[in-house]
Amino acid sequence: MRSRHSARRWACRGGTAALAAMALGAGMQVAVTGAQAATAGPPATANPYSPAYHHSYRQGVIPTRPQLAKMRAWTRSHPAQAAAASPNDLNYGGGIGGIGVTTGQEKVYLVFYGSQWGTQSTNAKGDITLSGDPSGAAPYLQEFFKGLGTNGELWSGVMTQYCDGVAVGAQSCPASNTEHVAYPGGGVLAGVWVDESAPSPGQATPAQLGTEAADAAAHFGNTTAAANRDAQYDILSPTGTHPDGFGPSGTFCAWHDWNGDPFVGVTSPYGDIAFTNMPYVTDLGASCGENFVNAGSAGLADGFSIVNGHEYAETITDQNPPGGWTDSSGEENADKCAWITPGTSGGAFDLALASGTFAVQTSWANDGGAGAGACEASHPIVTNAGSSSGDTVTVSAPASQSTRRNTAVSLQISAADSASGQTLSYSATGLPRGLAINSATGLISGTPTRTGTSTVRVTAAETTGAAGSASFTWTVHR
Repeated sequence: MRSRHSARRWACRGGTAALAAMALGAGMQVAVTGAQAATAGPPATANPYSPAYHHSYRQGVIPTRPQLAKMRAWTRSHPAQAAAASPNDLNYGGGIGGIGVTTGQEKVYLVFYGSQWGTQSTNAKGDITLSGDPSGAAPYLQEFFKGLGTNGELWSGVMTQYCDGVAVGAQSCPASNTEHVAYPGGGVLAGVWVDESAPSPGQATPAQLGTEAADAAAHFGNTTAAANRDAQYDILSPTGTHPDGFGPSGTFCAWHDWNGDPFVGVTSPYGDIAFTNMPYVTDLGASCGENFVNAGSAGLADGFSIVNGHEYAETITDQNPPGGWTDSSGEENADKCAWITPGTSGGAFDLALASGTFAVQTSWANDGGAGAGACEASHPIVTNAGSSSGDTVTVSAPASQSTRRNTAVSLQISAADSASGQTLSYSATGLPRGLAINSATGLISGTPTRTGTSTVRVTAAETTGAAGSASFTWTVHR
């Protein structure tokens, strides 16, 4: 338990005894310590080579490339046991706790878990860099998530076809629907935190990862259900660690889940929390995507954007699994398109964003054309009924800010709207404590009261739905 968040630490739901009773009543095995049993409950999939087999909390798990080959070989030799795929194979799960997909502006919080990440610095782009990050994952992922929704990219458009507010089992969203997955609009990076309060566990359990997500919610001030409705927390473990058994003897590269899963077993005072178990994937080299799209040093970090992009795409279409969109075998949109060879139909590719070029995989589209689903690299943006689909809002990103604690500051945010006569409303996340943004004018002002560096994301939105965002870092020093 970290002392800085001791009052906010999540507790196991009803205590370990209650968790065990609940799980046993559902026919699942749980250790009396509250940790997950290695082979808990009925398998989430019929395929014994899936990393989710007897690990149902591994939602949207992306297997290593060698493991996926074993899964496919088993499927070919067991056609009667393998779930049959339909052309439009993602079905709506009805939502859990009222949440199926991410319907508002996506917010990704990168959480570097543990003191092993080393000394912090800031590069010329305003990204946090870490001495214990040999593959440069930290700045690479910050730029990736800053760039989503920029440069006119339509990879994010694939996910916008999915929605809440339809019948269980539905495979499409009508034109009248108003609860589609949001297009990110100018980046999704909402905050970065290096939690150096203790070493990251050598083998973090799902409960420990979920608890770290709780600490992150508290750290970023997201202490209400509304603040977490469209948020996801990437729990990034340092090199040499093995969260949930990741490693040379493991079978997966990453997975995502939410706090309400019985095998995570934590109760949130801040509403439902979506999080990703994101290991240091270059520890497994090509098995988790190194050089999958790009050769040589240019492809060292391919796996970070492919794997993390996979989990991001699945979280926004199935935020509280499995209440969102899954197929008949429990796979999510990115699972169906994992590790397809670049240059082939539906294959992985380089996505050009305003912040750089990043390797990503395709994602499943139910409306893939000719009445069949397909793995797509791009898709027209699907907007909610009544929204101003033709409008674009562009926020000018300020330069990185450096100010003194206890000294009043002000910063004007500028935005442009392609439509005339529209009123913009401004909001911001990640502001240093003591600062606030005027929702009508976009002026950030106040007196910062705490030192540190944070990633600020400012958003300008029309009342009819169009929005744009930009991110920058703000350092408060003594």
